[in-house]
Parts: sequence; C-alpha cells; structure tokens
Amino acid sequence: MAPPVFRRGSFYFKRNGMLKQGSLLEGKYRIIREIGRGGMSVVYLAVNERVGKTWALKEVRKEVDGRDGIRQMSLAAEIAVLKKLHHPNLPDIIDIIDHGDSYIIVMDYIEGKSLKQIIGQFGPQDERRVVAWGKQLCQVLAYLHSQNPPIIYRDMKPSNIMLRPDGKVKLIDFGTAKEYKIENNADTTALGTRGYA
Repeated sequence: MAPPVFRRGSFYFKRNGMLKQGSLLEGKYRIIREIGRGGMSVVYLAVNERVGKTWALKEVRKEVDGRDGIRQMSLAAEIAVLKKLHHPNLPDIIDIIDHGDSYIIVMDYIEGKSLKQIIGQFGPQDERRVVAWGKQLCQVLAYLHSQNPPIIYRDMKPSNIMLRPDGKVKLIDFGTAKEYKIENNADTTALGTRGYA
C-alpha cells in the first residue's frame, strides 16, 4: 500500500473526537465506542460488518495547533514503520483511510489493559510476571533493532504496553518511533516521556 499523501487541514478535534458511536465508516467499519485517547488521537473499537471482525481505529488529526507539517511527518513515520513490521508483540496495520481532516489507521484490536491500568488497579505485580513481560519486551525490541535500518522505539512506558488475557504483551503507539540513521544521532536520543525516557 502506498503511503498516504498529506495535505494541509484545518480541523481541530471536538471534545469527543470526530467519529460517532454507531456510525459506519467506509461502508464497513461500525464504530462501537471510544477506547482511548492521547494528545493528538482518539482510538475507537469498531467491527467490520462485512466479515464480523473487531478492529481498533486510531483517528489522528492532520493539523495540531498550526504545527500540521510536524504532526503529518510524525504520522507518516508511524504508518511507514508499522506497515512493514510483523511480530507477535506488535499490532498489525490493516488499512489507512483519508477521512477529511484526519487519518484513520485500522489496526489489530488488542483485548486487555495497559500496564498502567493494571498497576493503578492492582498495585505492584508479582516478580515472575514482571520478568515474563520484560522478556517479551526485550524480544520485540530486539526485533525492532534488527530491522534495516534499525527502529528505535523511544517511548517505553506502562501506558504503551498492553497486557492480553493470555499473558502476552503488545507494544503500542509508534508515534515517536524513528528509523536509526547513524549520521543523525540526535534524532534517536532526545525524545520520550518524562519519568520514563
């Protein structure tokens, strides 16, 4: 699939995003409910009515406070990175929809909770479980670093790690991921979340 062509937009998210519960997108994705949100995106649970399969739809606005060029480059990088990756601990991208002033990224729906939610609800976790999660994260980071060029994730934190009911973790949100370029080391070091970077 060719990468999306970005254009200047003027849309700013309403408080509840743009997609409405019950609406039908592209004649096949029925919006069930909102399941998450970040500074520049809203994630919805949706079902493809043609095949009866559940997906996560990440709606990302094209323009952010006049910095649309920067955001669009970041979104293009996230899409380009995720489209070529296939690993058990990463979500797959299924479709990309140009939806007026936003892009909709259709990806695997990951059933479960983020580690941030789990820690908030249940407190510190058993050491054996944490070690098992850590091993899975090391495997997925080794996979990312083995790409050509290597992919540097740059935003490891509990809210970006989903735990499925079967005990497997999935690393999500590649908005700050970057392909490593040896001639531009600063790109891979000066970004992340305070307290975790």
